[in-house]
Amino acid sequence: MDVLDLARLQFAVTGSLHFLFVALTLGLAPLVAIMNTRYVRTGNPEHERMTRFWGQIYVTNYALGIVTGLVMEFQFGMSWSGLSHYAGDVFGAPLAIETLVAFFLESTFLGLWIFGWHRLPKRLHLACIWLVALTAYASAFWIMVANSFLQNPAGATVQGDRLALTDFGALLSNPTLVMALPHVLSAGLLTAGCVVMGASAYQLYRRTAERAFFTTSLRIGVVTAFVGGFLTVGFGYAQFGFVETVQPDKWSANALAGTGLGSMQSIGETLQLITFLLLVCVKWLPRWRWAQPVLMLLTALPFIALVLGWIAREEGRQPWLIYGKLTVADALTPGLTAGQITLSFLAFVGVLGMLAVVDYLLIARLVRRGPGVVALGEQPAPQPVLTF
Repeated sequence: MDVLDLARLQFAVTGSLHFLFVALTLGLAPLVAIMNTRYVRTGNPEHERMTRFWGQIYVTNYALGIVTGLVMEFQFGMSWSGLSHYAGDVFGAPLAIETLVAFFLESTFLGLWIFGWHRLPKRLHLACIWLVALTAYASAFWIMVANSFLQNPAGATVQGDRLALTDFGALLSNPTLVMALPHVLSAGLLTAGCVVMGASAYQLYRRTAERAFFTTSLRIGVVTAFVGGFLTVGFGYAQFGFVETVQPDKWSANALAGTGLGSMQSIGETLQLITFLLLVCVKWLPRWRWAQPVLMLLTALPFIALVLGWIAREEGRQPWLIYGKLTVADALTPGLTAGQITLSFLAFVGVLGMLAVVDYLLIARLVRRGPGVVALGEQPAPQPVLTF
């Protein structure tokens, strides 16, 4: 395998691993916000417990996902300096905005929400989690703006030996962004719905004492997965018409050879059918012990579809990195050796793989423990009053 193939494989593997964290974060954020809203509106302590339990899983995934994102930033400078030189003035702008949104606004609001339990007024505390969800969606928007620029370099013209941004509005209204963004956000809902559904099915299969808690959670997961699956498939197919106007050969048989698009479509459509059937049977699912292991197995399907969909979107424009402007080979850092890229590949994949394993082990542990022991939002112990 030559240097170019190694660099592409490195970015594909690390990008796929990072995307798994992102999708679950995007899906859980609005779910936790809705649960928190129900608690604030009704005052029902069961809604508070639900918010804290699923919120703790969200926070765990978010914290580890941030670290995986840092690896992606390293790769742009180490392996793809040709991209930075040629299109950094355009491609770097949405990435810089996303960094400000993700690391400053989103992290700040999330910190206020985590440490604001029993300290902030309930409605102000609720506003924090909704701002977390909105800024998470804003981060996804700017990432997709950058990715859509690679698919279709709108709003930029060649000046000398590099691209310059000439129309910021065109960058934000890119045809390859219009349907891709809601497709990604919907995939996040599908993923989160399946995780909530599978985790709840696991507890019900164990004959948990928290049966009412996980029965409600299971039904929330099924509804969320159905809505997410329906929108994911719809926006996925809607992209075809937009893409054909800027990349007419992208969905051809030759361009898609080996991309996994067919497999991804089959999984997305199968999940849509399955979630519809589950929605019809949602009233009886908590009682059907035989169905609960099946629901646990379904948890993996959206993650597989996520990776296949991302590969299809990226592989379909080869050999271009910026479609029609910059090839992947020209974007590669000059002088990069196979030994260097192999070493960094092993290091990056090792770190991300470890983080992925730790993330899912921690989530599994939290699910097994159930809502009885949750650190997030725990009532602080009363401090002793000193008297003299």
